[in-house]
Amino acid sequence: MSGHSKWHNIKLRKQAQDKAKSKIYGKLSREIITAAREGGGDPDANARLRAAIEKARAAGMPQDNVRRAIQRGTGEVAGIVYEPATYEGYGPGGVAILTEVLTDNRNRVVGELRRVFSRNGGNLGASNSVAWLFERKGIILVPRSAASEDQLLETALEAGAEDMTADESSYEIRTGAGA
Repeated sequence: MSGHSKWHNIKLRKQAQDKAKSKIYGKLSREIITAAREGGGDPDANARLRAAIEKARAAGMPQDNVRRAIQRGTGEVAGIVYEPATYEGYGPGGVAILTEVLTDNRNRVVGELRRVFSRNGGNLGASNSVAWLFERKGIILVPRSAASEDQLLETALEAGAEDMTADESSYEIRTGAGA
C-alpha cells in the first residue's frame, strides 16, 4: 500500500489549490494597497479601490485580507511598500513598448524586464525614449439604451470629452486622462 495514502493525495491537491489562491490573493492585495495609498481608504470616494475590492470579492478573498490590505495602503499597518514604476523599450521590429509595473524591488523588475525584452528580440530603452509616443486617455462605454445620441454627445462635450463614436450596441466616449 506504499504511496497509495488517500490523505497524502488530498494533501498534495490541497497544497496546489492553496498555492494558486495565494498567488491570486497576493496580486489582488497589491492592487488594493496601491489604490488605497493613491486615493484613500474609503471605497465610496475612491473608484479604483472600489473596483479592486469588487475583484477581490469575486475571487473569494476573505474580508479580513481586504481590510488588512486597505490598512497597509493607508499606512495604518506596516508592511511591504509597493510602488508603481514605468519602463520603456523597443520590441521586435522597433515597436515602442511602455510598461507600467507595481513592485517592491525595482532592481529585480529591471533585470526581469531586460531578460524578457532580449529573449523576444527587443531591448529595454532609456527613460523617455518612447514615452513621448503615448498619450494617456480614458474610454467610457455607454449602452445605446441609456440615452439618445444627441443628449449623450451634448453631455459629453460639456464634460470635456474629446470624441464620441457609435456602434450597434454602445457609444464610445474618449476623454483625456484627468477628465
